Amino acid sequence: MRILLLGSGGREHALAWKLAQSPRLESLFAAPGNPGIARHGFLVPQLDILDPGAVSDWAAGHGIHLVVVGPEAPLVAGVADAVRARGIAVFGPSAAAARLEASKAFTKALCDEADVPTARWASFDSHEAARAYALAHPLPIVVKADGLAAGKGVTVAESHEEALGALAALFAVPGAQVVIEECLRGEEVSFFVLADGATALPLLAAQDHKRVGEGDTGPNTGGMGAYAPARVFTDAQQQQAMERIIVPTLAAMAARGTPFTGVLFAGLMLTDEGPKLIEYNVRFGDPECQVLMMLLESDLVALLHRAATGELRGQEVRWKDGRAIGVVVAAQGYPGTPVPGGTIDGLDQCGATVFHAGTRREDGRLVASGGRVLTIAAHGKTLGQAAAEAYAAIERISFANALFRRDIGWRELERERNAP
Repeated sequence: MRILLLGSGGREHALAWKLAQSPRLESLFAAPGNPGIARHGFLVPQLDILDPGAVSDWAAGHGIHLVVVGPEAPLVAGVADAVRARGIAVFGPSAAAARLEASKAFTKALCDEADVPTARWASFDSHEAARAYALAHPLPIVVKADGLAAGKGVTVAESHEEALGALAALFAVPGAQVVIEECLRGEEVSFFVLADGATALPLLAAQDHKRVGEGDTGPNTGGMGAYAPARVFTDAQQQQAMERIIVPTLAAMAARGTPFTGVLFAGLMLTDEGPKLIEYNVRFGDPECQVLMMLLESDLVALLHRAATGELRGQEVRWKDGRAIGVVVAAQGYPGTPVPGGTIDGLDQCGATVFHAGTRREDGRLVASGGRVLTIAAHGKTLGQAAAEAYAAIERISFANALFRRDIGWRELERERNAP
């Protein structure tokens, strides 16, 4: 099978790494890709992945059998629609179905319609009305940009001053729409489900670490690390989430004439009343995808193609035993303005699996070119073993501007240490 993978981050490198292990793969192309992905296929840096016509024309002209869309922006732009219109299978939802991520207000309204448990909320396109609502509600409250924000458009405000500051920043953008929610209490997990428009096939839950600082301090980021499986998410909770959140959502989308195909990423809060939906994403998480791929034993090409062609019914997913961890190595200054450049050496000898994100080749050297630069991933019998391997590997890598958290998986590591 000839596959075109869209994207250039750590998520896409992990997908390329796993796709390349399939005997079903004939050729892998990636647009624009990165130096890590180049080890597994051919890069197409000139292809504009936000141009539906350009992507569908390229796929049709190069005999592509399956297009795998990594990031959310091409999905919202309608790339999957254009590819499907050319008769090519595509893993990823239509633009209409991608509104589950593109608009938090859309998703919240759908939750109300389908009786999906979620936080109480209100949506605003008026700065004055949003300020009044924020001041009238008990703290903490959550302030979110309605649209795409790369995982960073969220403020958990512990004071009214913080809430008003977040609103001022969001409404500084013309035409802004904002969602304000109650703050749910509990542990958060990222739960992933494959969907083919009719059938939902659960994968695993992972735990991401959004804050830049150790102990979950500092500003939100796109994610500083993750581990899986998240055993705090029990089998009973997974069944609850499927029955009360995932299945009703997919049914509501189908009833609207916008069936969802691809991977549905549910951010869940595990409350005393059961799992509640925080938000949906319509693609694999980053860095959660990296740890899921470390654990996946099934053929990824077969799974994604079945999801794209409506053939998930009766399928099972096989996983490796043990735990996987991914530690993001960012550039100093992230999530603000990262320090540019910086030579990276020692990746092949570090002793772990390395997924590239913000890297590029310059005069024969590998250098940093973005905020999140690498994900260092490891698999072990226990999370403690996997974490020790990943952090030992980071110490073997030469990257002067490196920024990373040393406590990824800290809650689960504590549970592991205290287990009888």
